[in-house]
Amino acid sequence: MMDKVIIDDKEVQLTADLFEISPADMTQHEAITRPSLTFWQDARKRLFRNKGAITGLFILLVICFLTAFGPMFNKYTYDQQNLSHAKLPPRVPVLSSIGILDGTKNETSYDGKVTKVNPYEKKGVADDVNYWFGTDDLGRDLWTRTWSGARVSLFIAVLAALYDLLIGVTYGGVSAYYGGKVDMYMQRFIEILTGIPSLVTLTLFILVFEPGVLSMSLAMAISGWTGMSRIVRSHVLRLKNQEFVLASRTLGAPDKKIIIKHLFPNIIGPVVVMMMFSLPSAIFYEAFLSFIGLGLQPPYASLGVLINDGFKQLLTNPYMMVIPSIVICLLIFSLNLLADGLRDAVDPKMRNQ
Repeated sequence: MMDKVIIDDKEVQLTADLFEISPADMTQHEAITRPSLTFWQDARKRLFRNKGAITGLFILLVICFLTAFGPMFNKYTYDQQNLSHAKLPPRVPVLSSIGILDGTKNETSYDGKVTKVNPYEKKGVADDVNYWFGTDDLGRDLWTRTWSGARVSLFIAVLAALYDLLIGVTYGGVSAYYGGKVDMYMQRFIEILTGIPSLVTLTLFILVFEPGVLSMSLAMAISGWTGMSRIVRSHVLRLKNQEFVLASRTLGAPDKKIIIKHLFPNIIGPVVVMMMFSLPSAIFYEAFLSFIGLGLQPPYASLGVLINDGFKQLLTNPYMMVIPSIVICLLIFSLNLLADGLRDAVDPKMRNQ
């Protein structure tokens, strides 16, 4: 007796004549049902499916575009001073017509009365003169200085990340590949180095050497490469005893070829992710050093320098600090979003999630 099933609210008896044998198509037995993708093609596909990573990438591209071409949008340079135009609030031609960023600000008198004033009119500035981000206490255009400062901060961060990549990958790879006493002594050195607070190391390095782009990036690279080194060491320890490495060693391949041809391509994913995470950290350290006065010196600007200058005018002209603070927050936020997405994209365990 065959079972009964419900079809369209009717009970139907299952009988043998309702079924037929479907012959197998042997020509499709070995057919590939999905396109063959390399590791990086699959990683790129999963990265672009991550909405957070795409958002971070879009914000980062916009900031990079403005750091490259933003200072060209007006006629002012980052160090051009005009004391008669000092402390002018932001004024944008299109937005000012609807009462937004119209160059006015509120002033509080001694009796606590708040009045709305227009510094442009008080200083006799022509109507066709507009400062999109306002000016600082020396009359320098903050639009140009903000994007020039973001360019310097990004350059320092990328330079520090490249130092981390070069030193960390080399040190961690050599330590793990040769192992034994070599690994023991090299890891003890890292433990001694990480025992010193990184901020102390950075501060001492900047105090000894003249503050500048190169010295700041070298200062961040002194202690920043240890994390990269440990990541590389853990992956090389896992890979160096696998069959493809042992086969290459048995065939007489030199150590240099094994490291470059076999080990490094298999750890490039975690290395790229670690490098992406090091960029926001480097930007933060640069801003911190500049904020406490150990960064770039006037007239040069970075985001940390601009925040330090704006902090002094926080009560009377808050835009001087708010604008560069928003830019650095967006920059770090976008890099973190992109790094998170990249980490998930290169992790095979996250493929089906």
